[in-house]
Amino acid sequence: MGLASMLQIDEMMGDFNRMNKRQSLYQVLSFAMIVSSALMIWKGLMVVTGSESPIVVVLSGSMEPAFHRGDLLFLTNFKEEPVRVGEIVVFKVEGRDIPIVHRVIKLHEKEDGTVKFLTKGDNNNVDDRGLYAPGQMWLMKKDIVGRVRGFLPYVGIITIFMNEYPRVKWAILSVLAIFVLLHRE
Repeated sequence: MGLASMLQIDEMMGDFNRMNKRQSLYQVLSFAMIVSSALMIWKGLMVVTGSESPIVVVLSGSMEPAFHRGDLLFLTNFKEEPVRVGEIVVFKVEGRDIPIVHRVIKLHEKEDGTVKFLTKGDNNNVDDRGLYAPGQMWLMKKDIVGRVRGFLPYVGIITIFMNEYPRVKWAILSVLAIFVLLHRE
């Protein structure tokens, strides 16, 4: 093989390496755009709905028959709207990471205008005082994450399934990664 042939092969390999680097950069940028778009959509939903968590998944059967495990709930949380008896709210309790979806069953209004309320799951026999922080007897407006405005039945079951069976989550992510790699430009 002559010097000219070796130079041509070397030049072609350099072109191939530059093309590969460009394609890899393109894939990284495309992924970054998808992630940033999802975050912007989430933040936009937070602003529009007034809720720190505009979409949640029902994790237990405590609200059956109204909502079932895996239902996807859409929330709003406009501060000027008063809490009403019968309304289904999502609330956070100090010391618990996961919000709870239950119905308001009782209001307690004070003379100074503050309103406290009590919740209960439709499928539970007792109110939620056992779920609240130690010594807490009522919830306040600050505890509310959102009020249920709509739902899609069972759409969130995938989230529950992936959290309960981490191997399934990794299997799904692996299949998606292979799919993306096989279908890239």
